[in-house]
Parts: sequence; C-alpha cells; structure tokens
Amino acid sequence: MNADGTIHAVPVWYSYLEGKFVVATPTASRKARNVTRNENVTLLIDESETRGVWPKGVVVYGKAKLDTTDLGLREFTRLCQKYFPGDRAESYARGLLSLTEWVKVVVTPTHMASFDYTKDQAYKTATSE
Repeated sequence: MNADGTIHAVPVWYSYLEGKFVVATPTASRKARNVTRNENVTLLIDESETRGVWPKGVVVYGKAKLDTTDLGLREFTRLCQKYFPGDRAESYARGLLSLTEWVKVVVTPTHMASFDYTKDQAYKTATSE
C-alpha cells in the first residue's frame, strides 16, 4: 500500500524458488519503500494467455521482506530466463543491472488461491465464438 492508503498494483517479473516468490526492483522504487513500510503484499499471477485473455491464475497473499544482499548477474539472469530465451536473458539482466541498484523483494506466501475459469461452463458458454 502507498503512504496515502491506496493500493500500489503494478506488473512485476518474478521467480519462484524454495517456496518463495522473488521480485527484483530498484532500491529506490515505490515497491521497495512500500514493503519497508508494510510487509503485507498480494501478487496476482496470470497464466495461459489466449488472445489477450488470462482465464487461469493464482492470487498469492504473503509477507514481503527486502533482501539487500547483492543481486548478482547470475540471480538476475535466472529471473529474466522466465521471460527471455538463453543468452538474451543474460544480456537483458546485465543491462538492467547497469541502470541502477537493485534489491530483492522476497515474498513468503501465507495463503494462495487459484482460479481456472476454463473449467466453468458458464464462462465457456459466455466466451465461446
């Protein structure tokens, strides 16, 4: 949440490792400031894009902590590999690391709820062509 009580909702890239979600963000970002102020976070992960529609996903409620240990090229590349193939992930990570200092936001889930509207007959009927 922002200092004024509004919710700060932004798309993020994440990795999932050993039961925790990891998000990289610039050290001076609003995300980092908000986590410092309030550790309660919500992640919405959409999956299965189909013509701009994401009918499947999971909502993750959890506690976030900033991890200020060095976010090195290897770890940042691992995060980027989810979004870029092979060598492109490393070059993209290298470029981002050259821009500013980064910090990890580590989210420990306290509750997760998944959804899959493709299993819902009313959704199928309403969205069929």
